[in-house]
Amino acid sequence: MRSNRTWYKMSAKRDYYTVLGVDRQATEEEIKKAFRRLARQYHPDVNKSPDAEARFKEINEAYEVLSDREKRAMYDRFGHAGPQAGFGGFGDFGFGGFEDLFESFFGGMRAGPAARQGPARGADLRYDLTIEFAEAIFGCEKEIVVPRHETCPQCQGSGAEPGTQPLRCPQCNGTGEVRRQQQTFLGSFIQVTTCPRCHGEREIVTTPCTQCRGQKVVQVERPILVKIPAGVDENTRIRLAGEGEPGTRGGPPGNLYVVVHVKPHPYFHRQENDIIMELGINIAQAALGDRILVPTLDGDEELTIPPGTQTGELFRLRGKGVPYLRRNGRGDQLVVVRVLTPTRLTPKQKELLRELGKTLGKEVIQEPEKNFFDRVKEAFGA
Repeated sequence: MRSNRTWYKMSAKRDYYTVLGVDRQATEEEIKKAFRRLARQYHPDVNKSPDAEARFKEINEAYEVLSDREKRAMYDRFGHAGPQAGFGGFGDFGFGGFEDLFESFFGGMRAGPAARQGPARGADLRYDLTIEFAEAIFGCEKEIVVPRHETCPQCQGSGAEPGTQPLRCPQCNGTGEVRRQQQTFLGSFIQVTTCPRCHGEREIVTTPCTQCRGQKVVQVERPILVKIPAGVDENTRIRLAGEGEPGTRGGPPGNLYVVVHVKPHPYFHRQENDIIMELGINIAQAALGDRILVPTLDGDEELTIPPGTQTGELFRLRGKGVPYLRRNGRGDQLVVVRVLTPTRLTPKQKELLRELGKTLGKEVIQEPEKNFFDRVKEAFGA
């Protein structure tokens, strides 16, 4: 029963000549050409069909037999039963993986261990900083505490306990890479991979540092003074060069990016480099005009309200806005007037308003008026 199962498994294989699409009198060159064509077509990195990998293995197995004169002669005589005839088997040939053969075909070059062993730049870090509205307008300095990795002060980055030294990796002999020779139809190729024992570091630590546990770095919280320039806005990103994670193998450190968030102001609102605020005045000021003090980020500023001012009118205070980040000067402050109707009147005020009402009459005169948004657009030149 056991031999019957083995025979069934072997006989289920397709004829190798059929697999490569050549006849039994095909020359070595014809077999090689057929293999190269089919290998390109069914390589799993190129062909994404579900059976591509199995087809590729079948093609490789057929070529391994038919490209060898002795194996081909044995196959021609005994077929797939060749292993039982003393040849050691035609299956399971192995050629270092699909990727290696694919690179042999197309000349692909992978970054070898030598490139990975060179200096590597450290990772960048991000810190989110929230500041007040006025601090964003005029700039400020903030001290932040950033957790990051730094070279271990105890072992000076060697990873070994002081008094001991890392040893040269015995598996790669200190090269950081291992080499393996493989045979393909194009000839002999050398496959170079990162040493699995030292991971390309060339050395192994037998007595790890007790402070960093052989990791070569420790996490610390370092205070850093950040200068916030005048005029920053929400999500402005400030780069602090070299304040990120340390590099490896002598590489430069990464950068620290401080992302600014600005708290809203109770009555100032920013529009690019201009500041908008709403100002309430009473009906007497609106009708007769007045000189009033308006709050700005620089302090109170005098503003003249002309007689007959209506709700929604805009007044511009030049140079009282946000400083420009990349040039001199500042934007403006736009004051939006809103005429307030009194809700609590003394008897005398009510009498005065009645007298005023008699002189104004009851006729309602509808005048075309720009709404608030039209006035804002006009102020910005839209």
